[in-house]
Amino acid sequence: MIRLNHRKTKEEEFSEKITVIQNKLYRLAYCYVKNEQEALDIVSEAVYKGFIAYGKMESMTYFDSWMSRIVINTAIDHIRRNQRVTYMEDHVQEFVAPERGASLEEKMDLYDALDRLIPKERAYIILKFFGNMRFREIAEVLSLSENTVKSKFYRIINKLKMDLIEGEVGDL
Repeated sequence: MIRLNHRKTKEEEFSEKITVIQNKLYRLAYCYVKNEQEALDIVSEAVYKGFIAYGKMESMTYFDSWMSRIVINTAIDHIRRNQRVTYMEDHVQEFVAPERGASLEEKMDLYDALDRLIPKERAYIILKFFGNMRFREIAEVLSLSENTVKSKFYRIINKLKMDLIEGEVGDL
């Protein structure tokens, strides 16, 4: 009897890794576009881009962060391409409500303030609160130092506070 040494192909390995993080990638995309179909399109495009570049990755340790960054960049590109107002679906999904106990009006004010941030700033808030990432993990995703991430994050938080108090996001 001939025994074949079954070694995972590149496709199988990539597929397994994506399956583990697919929900996280979807939530990340959804936070940008607030539309189920657009989020699925973004994830599909990002997975395709990731698959094409997968063979070039040196370390699999950062696969999760690497794919998150691809999703963020794909979402930002998608927003730029469409240059239109994003809309919220009729139902608010559970994962987009980190401010437990807040009224619907307060949540909508927060979402409006988030929408007024530029997409790169929005990434910090989405990764921290919606992705439940630590600063170290955000730094890996964004390829920045942890201290840079912290200082930008707190600047953006202050910007959001001012927006919620004054009603308009100004430039930093």
